[in-house]
Amino acid sequence: NPIRKVVTMLQAMQKKVEAEGEKEKELYDKFMCYCKTGSGDLSASISSAEEKGPMVSASIEASEEKLAQSKADLKSAQVDRSAAKDAMAEATAIREKEAAAFAAYKADADTNVAAMTKAVTALEKGMAGSFLQSSSAQTLRRLATSGGGQDLLDDADRQDLVSFLSGSLGGEYAPQSGDIVGILKQMGDTMA
Repeated sequence: NPIRKVVTMLQAMQKKVEAEGEKEKELYDKFMCYCKTGSGDLSASISSAEEKGPMVSASIEASEEKLAQSKADLKSAQVDRSAAKDAMAEATAIREKEAAAFAAYKADADTNVAAMTKAVTALEKGMAGSFLQSSSAQTLRRLATSGGGQDLLDDADRQDLVSFLSGSLGGEYAPQSGDIVGILKQMGDTMA
């Protein structure tokens, strides 16, 4: 029967609409409950955020100041590091120059001490004539006359030594090997 179908359909629609109405009412009640209680929570959240706002702003400003200070400190440290590297390079260059000068001085001093030692040895063995012809005598003569031994001898000793080494003591020469050996030993001890 067609009327029955229409009535059944209307009853089904009525149940459906009533069910939807109940769901809507339930949702509305939840929403109203949320609005009533949520507004308090929302107000508390807003006031909390408003209170935190200046603190966060201050924290951001403090962090920015720390960042600026850190950048300035970094730049200062980089300048100091660069200056330290330059100073180290300069000091290293000076030390290398001083080391080279010392090495040259030491080589010269070692040569002079060796010549003194050979001269003393030759004179003590009584080989004065052959010693005067040797390169050690030439080095010793150069040392005595060039000023390398200026501060080691007084003028009289230096003249005696140069006279002896050049063989120009003349006819009034009386052998003074002992004096010369003493002078040379004294110079050698002072130089060593």
